[in-house]
Amino acid sequence: MAQRLLDRLSAEEYLVFYALAFTYPVYMIGGLYVLGSLIGWLVLAVFLLKVYLLGAKYFGVNPLLKISPIAWIWVLGMLVMLLALLVAHIDRQLGTGLTIKSSIGWAKGWALLALFPVLGSMISIRPAVIARGCCIAAASAIPFAALGIVAYVVGLPGDLFLSPLKAIGGPGEVFQVRLFGMNPETGMARWQFTGPWAPAAGLLSCFYLILCMQEKNVRWRCAGIFGAFVMCMLCQSRAGWAIFFAIVPIMIVLGNLKNPLSWVAMGVVLPVLVLLGEPVYNWVMDSYQQVKESRPGSTRVRGTLARLAVQRWQNEAPIWGHGVVERGPKIVEHMPIGTHHSWYGLLFVKGIVGLLALAIPLALTSIYLLWLAQRSKIALTALGVCVITVSYSFFENLEILAYLYWPASLWLGISLAPGASKKECTHCK
Repeated sequence: MAQRLLDRLSAEEYLVFYALAFTYPVYMIGGLYVLGSLIGWLVLAVFLLKVYLLGAKYFGVNPLLKISPIAWIWVLGMLVMLLALLVAHIDRQLGTGLTIKSSIGWAKGWALLALFPVLGSMISIRPAVIARGCCIAAASAIPFAALGIVAYVVGLPGDLFLSPLKAIGGPGEVFQVRLFGMNPETGMARWQFTGPWAPAAGLLSCFYLILCMQEKNVRWRCAGIFGAFVMCMLCQSRAGWAIFFAIVPIMIVLGNLKNPLSWVAMGVVLPVLVLLGEPVYNWVMDSYQQVKESRPGSTRVRGTLARLAVQRWQNEAPIWGHGVVERGPKIVEHMPIGTHHSWYGLLFVKGIVGLLALAIPLALTSIYLLWLAQRSKIALTALGVCVITVSYSFFENLEILAYLYWPASLWLGISLAPGASKKECTHCK
């Protein structure tokens, strides 16, 4: 059944599909950070080689002309990120070695947020390939979770080993291979799956959910969605739970704004909300407070990190930032300042310049996709990617996790490609 889809993969689609299909085998050797950081550059190299060998005329039009203006805005924004990094390093005299190291980190992080939209916009990669690959990756979480549960029940340790690939550089957590982790506040097991920490698995589960929903094969679609659900539940991420169950209703509403019935419904619902505004607000705030109190230690650390980042940004480096994250004091358990929150982290590391370099492309992309989503299912899914990205930016650092959610960034680029609104994510069932 699936073979007909796989029989006609292009070289670029081959790389994308098998990078997703072999997510867990690669993770089990500690190589997922390397794969996620390099796959985009490898796809670009293969495409450029084809252009060199076959000539631009083979593609009918100059590939650069196929890149969406929105994708170019992402390129500009991420280049501004690099500029902020270089200026901050020079201004604070951080040294040539650290500047080179941070620039390589930019190529493995922020640069990917521009690279994959460009690839999706420029190269003919079918959405069906990404949907099927994500279904396989998400479904693979089910036996992985079962193995971890058995190991936890019989008393085996969750940590397996630290990959020797750590020698190439990068955060230590991304090279740690685990069946499960432990929640220090409850003493219970908590699954991070292929993420460096559990909340990252929550982010990935939300992306998998909306991408797997585009799969046309019922069995693969159900397996992928169930795998995403398992990931979300076992990672025990508060933000992940909220976004996972809210994202589909949000997409339904945002995708039907041109339907007159939607406006009629809003005309009925809004007055009701106004009348019930105070009790609804109190209920939401009480629920939010209960969620925060469920893990008071984590909430305290996050809040203190945010205050430290803002205070030091305002007082020390408001324009270009500090250039690098810095280890925090004991009050935040020595967590690095500039993590756990994309916007505070950007202010601390890259200043107001860095914050605008992300905010502007993300806002323009969301607005454009909101308009495009009224007639395109591919764009509606991409709009869901934007909603998840914006929502999770207040809980995680988007840069360090770019190697995980690159399929979502690639889908975003596909939705921006010329004529994408006329395509359908279809293939043989």
